[in-house]
Amino acid sequence: MEAIDYSEEIDFHKYWLVFKRRFLPATLAFAGFFGLAAWYAFSQKTVYLAAAQLLLKTDNSSLTGVDNSTGTIDNVARKRDPLSTEVEIIISRPIIEKTIKTLNLRDKNGEFISPEFILKELSVKPIPGTDILTISYESFDPTWAERIVNTLIKVYIENDLQTNRAEAVAARDFIEKQLPKVEATVSQSEADLRKFKEANKVLDLQQEANIAVESIAKLEDEISQLQAQLAQINAESKGLRNKIGLDTQQAVAATSLRQSTGVQDALKQLQEIQAQLAVERTRFNDEYPTVAQLAFQEAALLKLLKERIAQVIGSQQSAPPVKSLLEFGPIQQQLTAELVQSEVQRLGLTSQLAVLRNTQSSYKERSRVLPKLEQNQRELERRVAAAQATYQILLSKLQETRVAENQNVGNALVISEAIVPEEPIQIPINLILAGGAFAGILVAIATAFLIDLLDKSVHTLKELKELFRYTLLGVIPDYGKLVSTSYFAGSSQQNVFPIFPRDLPRSVVGEAYQILQANLKFISSDRPLQSIVVTSSVPKEGKSHVCANLAAAMAQVGRRVLLIDADLRYPSQHHLWELTNSLGLSDILVGEAQFHQAKREVMTGLDVLMAGVIPPNPVAILDSQKMALLMQKFSREYDCVIIDTPALAGMADAPILGKMADGILLVARPEKTDSARANAAMEILNSSGQNVLGLVTNGVIFKNEPDGYIYRNRENYTLPDFSQEKAECK
Repeated sequence: MEAIDYSEEIDFHKYWLVFKRRFLPATLAFAGFFGLAAWYAFSQKTVYLAAAQLLLKTDNSSLTGVDNSTGTIDNVARKRDPLSTEVEIIISRPIIEKTIKTLNLRDKNGEFISPEFILKELSVKPIPGTDILTISYESFDPTWAERIVNTLIKVYIENDLQTNRAEAVAARDFIEKQLPKVEATVSQSEADLRKFKEANKVLDLQQEANIAVESIAKLEDEISQLQAQLAQINAESKGLRNKIGLDTQQAVAATSLRQSTGVQDALKQLQEIQAQLAVERTRFNDEYPTVAQLAFQEAALLKLLKERIAQVIGSQQSAPPVKSLLEFGPIQQQLTAELVQSEVQRLGLTSQLAVLRNTQSSYKERSRVLPKLEQNQRELERRVAAAQATYQILLSKLQETRVAENQNVGNALVISEAIVPEEPIQIPINLILAGGAFAGILVAIATAFLIDLLDKSVHTLKELKELFRYTLLGVIPDYGKLVSTSYFAGSSQQNVFPIFPRDLPRSVVGEAYQILQANLKFISSDRPLQSIVVTSSVPKEGKSHVCANLAAAMAQVGRRVLLIDADLRYPSQHHLWELTNSLGLSDILVGEAQFHQAKREVMTGLDVLMAGVIPPNPVAILDSQKMALLMQKFSREYDCVIIDTPALAGMADAPILGKMADGILLVARPEKTDSARANAAMEILNSSGQNVLGLVTNGVIFKNEPDGYIYRNRENYTLPDFSQEKAECK
């Protein structure tokens, strides 16, 4: 969808009309400001200007290792503005007071003059993009201007030197007090580092860490190899144990017993007895004395063998079965020897593996501690380095402060001294006058619009339409001055206006009334209007003249019209029609006359009923049954009844008659009403439930209206020569 622009159009013609209406106060405001500017320009005295220039040196050297400096200022490229700081120092009260005392500047009472007396004519400004300050002073005496500038520069440079020296002395005292503390801090930091290394046996933590990593990796390889060998030996031992039927301890014990002579003798005797016993048992039973004797010897030898075995291997060690010892041949002996050898190797590998693992654990434990030790060592080393660096800086700055304490060079260098000016300052009279004129124009415009804003009067047709918001039925041009100078030229009558449809039918005003009556005719298509009440919000808006001309316009188109002057307070229709007000509406309502006696025919198809005698209470006779009956009678006898009533402001006549008629026609005139009275009139009409037919604007000056607002060209509204029109009518 296309965007709708609700922005209000700038109406330059409206602004011009506002300025035109307020021309006098705007002119006075302009004249006042321009006069002040002229008075100021021509009242200026001859003033001389003396100026000098200072170069502010830049050096980033520092005495204490921090950003502040002594003897120099920072470059203007930094975020802070040192030139502005120096400007404030130059114009500070102590510098100005010292300058005044140096020059012995006193007032009439013999007292030193106030610093403000110097400051109001003194100017200290930096030259953009440079480190140069311009110091200037204006005075009526050129010699004094030069002396004040040069003396001020001298005082500032002396103050700068004293300030720099004081800063150097303060810096030196501070450094001398800090040096012993910093030296003690260095010694303490070095001692802490040495104690740390001794306590933790630290030489080179980085090298130690590298060695630990390499050693752990090497130990990992060795442990892996030993574990492989140990696994192989365990497998061999298991196979040997399965073959000989003995475990490792029993095999070791069997080897030891094999080497014992006593055990071997007992085994040999036991074997012989057992052989004899086996032979005898084949021949005899167990009760046979020989068998029993041999069994007894066998038991005794077994007991002896166990005792000797216990003596050899001890009671805690597991002994191999006696049967195994008896069956122990060369193969079993060899296998047992191999099993024992394998066990020896296994024990050796196990012991070696334990040693390697302990060593690996030690390295790992040390490697876990190394990062913490390294962190602590670095912290101690940083403390030592920081303390040593601070100590070296303070030593260096101490030498610098001693040099700066005796220097005679300040921040500022005089580039050019002030000289006695020979020519005064040129006063820009034309510029001042131009500025005064420009300011006067702005004030004049502001004055005009402010007065117009405070004025609640309605000035144009456009404002009237926007204010009332009723249908605009007719626009009657302004004709007052032209009528008074042309139509009634030479006439002795005053306040008499022409009836345009009758007297000047071809005039633009006559055409406007014809348009009005046509619009009223078409406003109600279902039923023609038979009675119309004409009123206005305030008096003097021309409603009576509108009634007369509207009635004449309707009569000219062949309608029978009755014009009633219902303004029983200030009647005026008899003046417009040049009649006498002897009989009229009031006389009919009180029964003093009949309608046919009071009415007057003023032109074909148009009768006029005057107001008659002014009653003491007009509302009482208008708001009556008789008046309502008269309105019904008039509506039957005439095509249209037009009723001229008083204005709505404070009077109830128009609302009363409006309820008896078909509607109310509201007349408004620019410059005669204001927004407050217009709103009050609309409130009366709305609260009384009136049928407002529309709005008629009277006395409109078309040149005051915005371009294009009037539906006809302005050339068409140019009024003709009324004297010629009148001659033609006669």
